[in-house]
Amino acid sequence: MSLKTTFAAALGAALLAMPALADGIMVQDAYARASGKSAKSGAAFMILMNKGDSDDRLVSAETDAAARAELHTHIEDANGVMRMREVEGGFAIPAGGAHKLERGGDHVMLMGLAAPLEHGDTVTLTLTFEQAGTVTVDVPVDLERKGGHSH
Repeated sequence: MSLKTTFAAALGAALLAMPALADGIMVQDAYARASGKSAKSGAAFMILMNKGDSDDRLVSAETDAAARAELHTHIEDANGVMRMREVEGGFAIPAGGAHKLERGGDHVMLMGLAAPLEHGDTVTLTLTFEQAGTVTVDVPVDLERKGGHSH
């Protein structure tokens, strides 16, 4: 591999690792997973930070990687079983605060995947915020990452 190719690959990886920013909202440490090679669904996780002076809310997500992208959470039912369900109204992000989308909690559900999510691929998500508008995030597919948001 030439020095030029190595540099281009390193620059591309660095750009994917950089946080996305939209009018005070910063998206950090995003990654996506699928539940298996033949999975019809997957999920994206990230940290949403609000650097602004007023509260905001993630209200929707879109992607070409799936037929639908929905904001989901896990709720414990009367029998103690955790179930996923769509969140009406989205996720609040307080001014000066953050909201984690993580495994076992709030997340962006990708339903009807157009193709399998392969380790190393990238999924482009467009996130829509109530105040900040839209931000497009290139989300790396990481099938090796365990829970949490640290590298």
